[in-house]
Amino acid sequence: MTHIVTHSAPAPVPISPQELMPWTVFVGLLLLMTLYFVGAEQGATALIQGDAVHEFVHDGRHLLGFPCH
Repeated sequence: MTHIVTHSAPAPVPISPQELMPWTVFVGLLLLMTLYFVGAEQGATALIQGDAVHEFVHDGRHLLGFPCH
């Protein structure tokens, strides 16, 4: 004989804004850092000397529409 067993899903636990804020700040800083390296590094505000960063993000610059030539 077949028995049908159903399990109820546990209730979701709400996330408070205080728990979410550090992750939001962390992801925001990562995005700003990425935008800087793709868009502005190796220009007048270069933090790292040489062409390594420029060559690493070169295709990403063109994909996002940043001029680099």
